[in-house]
Amino acid sequence: MQTKTRMNVYFDPDLLKKVEALALRRNISKSAVIEAAVASFLSADASERLEAVFARRMDRIGRQIDGLDEDLAIVGETLSLFIRFWLTITPPLPDSAQASARAKGAERFESFLQTLGRRLATGDRFLRELSRDIESQVSSKSSSD
Repeated sequence: MQTKTRMNVYFDPDLLKKVEALALRRNISKSAVIEAAVASFLSADASERLEAVFARRMDRIGRQIDGLDEDLAIVGETLSLFIRFWLTITPPLPDSAQASARAKGAERFESFLQTLGRRLATGDRFLRELSRDIESQVSSKSSSD
C-alpha cells in the first residue's frame, strides 16, 4: 500500500464548490479529484495533447486565412476590372444632362445599397455564387466531353 502525505492548501470558495460537486457526482473523495487534477496538470501527455490541439487549430485557422486571402484577391480584381471597364465605356455628359444624371445615379446607388443589404442579410455572397457558377460550368463541360 502506498502512503500519502497530507498537505494543506487554500482554494477559492467557488473552485472548492466545483471540486465538492464533482466528488459527489463521481462518488469519490475531494482528495481524489484534486490528486487527479494535479497529476493531469503535471503529465507530459497532457501538454503534448494540448500542443496537438493547438497545432490543429492553428492549421485550420491558417487554411481559413488562405481562403480569405483568395476571396479578397478576387474581390479586389473584380472591383478593379469593373472600374476600368466603367471608365473606358462611360461617355462624358453635356452640362445640360449633368443634373439628371446625378439624380439617376443617386437613385441607382440607393437601389444598390438596398440590394447589398438584402444579400448580406441572407448570407448569399457573390464569391459563393461565382464558385457555384464556375463549378456548374466545369461539370457541364466535363459531362459533354
